[in-house]
Amino acid sequence: MPDTNAMRFATDASDIAGALPLYVIERSAVDAWCQTLDTAAAAWVKASGFTGALGASLLVPGANGTPIFAVVGFGDASARIRGRFHLAAAAQSLPEGTYRLTGGLPEGCSDTLEHEALGWLLAGYRFDRYATQKSRGASLVAPEGLDAARIEAIAEAEALTRDLINTPASDMGPADLEAACVTLAARFDADITVITGADLLEKNFPMIHAVGRAAEHAPRLIDMRWGTAGPKLTLVGKGVCFDTGGLNLKPGASMGLMKKDMGGAATVLGLAQMIMAQKMPLQLRVLIPAVENAVAGNAFRPGDILASRKGLSVEINNTDAEGRLVLGDALTYGAEETPDLMISMATLTGAARVAVGPDLAPYFTDDAQIANALDAAAQAVADPVWRLPFWAPYESDLEPGIADLDNAPSGGFGGAITAALFLRRFAGDTARYTHFDIYGWNPKAKPARPKGGVGMGARAILAALPDMLDL
Repeated sequence: MPDTNAMRFATDASDIAGALPLYVIERSAVDAWCQTLDTAAAAWVKASGFTGALGASLLVPGANGTPIFAVVGFGDASARIRGRFHLAAAAQSLPEGTYRLTGGLPEGCSDTLEHEALGWLLAGYRFDRYATQKSRGASLVAPEGLDAARIEAIAEAEALTRDLINTPASDMGPADLEAACVTLAARFDADITVITGADLLEKNFPMIHAVGRAAEHAPRLIDMRWGTAGPKLTLVGKGVCFDTGGLNLKPGASMGLMKKDMGGAATVLGLAQMIMAQKMPLQLRVLIPAVENAVAGNAFRPGDILASRKGLSVEINNTDAEGRLVLGDALTYGAEETPDLMISMATLTGAARVAVGPDLAPYFTDDAQIANALDAAAQAVADPVWRLPFWAPYESDLEPGIADLDNAPSGGFGGAITAALFLRRFAGDTARYTHFDIYGWNPKAKPARPKGGVGMGARAILAALPDMLDL
């Protein structure tokens, strides 16, 4: 489990008592605010060149040189709309100490205190499994009126997702991912079962077995359950712990980040932790097909036709389109219990990245209630999503003629859509189904989101669940 000590609000009584006041000032309000200060403090602010620019920070000393308060800039609306977690940007630059937000956020700004406080905590994340990382020394007293425990639980779950993605495949293979699930299940008294290796064939998960059979570490299907009452929610996460591309081998440049190809599994585990920590009144099931797509003499081949749990035959035109195969069997299994909502999350297609870039989490649904709930929640919690269509006219592209389905239609157009349509064939008509095609990686450092693994869409889903499931 991740070390989240740096991702909590200040709790030491002496630190809280001695916390420095922290003011958040918009650019347009700096002059007026300075007029409320004593002469020496106002002179220091002006002499330091503090303009209220977004992310700027300043310590203001008293007569003896000891800091008496801090101020951070909040820019203006046009600057803030170009990013998120603006308070976290200042938190990165403030020196070691404990700070107490004074006066809240500027009146009338659209940012919420809750997600700015969360951003402060997320800015404390460090991936230090292999090398010591410089810790951030700026701590925040939990702002009044907020559910501090809930915010900390969300930050801790996001840290779990980031740690799982950031860990290389040498230490995060299928067995290691299973171990992470077992640890999480034990913490929240959830039940867990795992089907491994040849048992996948015996129990009718042929596509999961086919994708993972060439790897040294056996493929498996992880099944975690929590809760005994309320609507049924099933989360399915792609757990391809490393993807070479199989016999359609990826070039080196494309293979370098493939430790993150289990980002869907990591994200649903983070979301599951949020749900269980908040004791949401629902029945949760998490399904993770955990495999490595490796190269060996027994690897599945281009041109092979695979059986599936659904009974559909699948022609393999590209072994690098393996995620939809393992998800297909898992989705079929999940749909057999007719959940009230089934959500899959996967680092599935490069087409999704081309369409919306690395920040947005594109999703597919045919349900207007789900879409409205997700869009509203995403905006409220600063976890952006973007709806893409299950475009039915592309269904014929999935049908190769000699099998029921094609795992990689030729032509390259609408790749994220055809992949989502492929998955929908296995989710069937027995469940309300939503699919997220996420990236799971932050290519460059941003406030509260260092370069590396990152959760996408989980907080939006969490916030939308009461509306999606009528909780």
